[in-house]
Amino acid sequence: MAKREINEENVKKVLEAAGIEANDIKVKALVAALKEVDIDEVIRSAAVPMAAPVAAPAAPPAEAEKEEKKEEKKEEKKEEVSEEEIAAGLEALFG
Repeated sequence: MAKREINEENVKKVLEAAGIEANDIKVKALVAALKEVDIDEVIRSAAVPMAAPVAAPAAPPAEAEKEEKKEEKKEEKKEEVSEEEIAAGLEALFG
């Protein structure tokens, strides 16, 4: 399956083709980590069929913070609802 050797030059080409600036230190570390790995075997033994990854656009930091705040507000509302439900249940039990 793998038609090319996993080396620094090939990894850099892949990264540059994806529009990513290659960091030499990280590329060297990756190549060293994959030196003893049989990529073909890893692909064959994968539990799920390999599909082409779909790149999702990264959310800008401001949007990510907004999303976190929205989630926190939702959690707070859920907690408030559950406290109200508890109070209603206790009221039903004890009048």
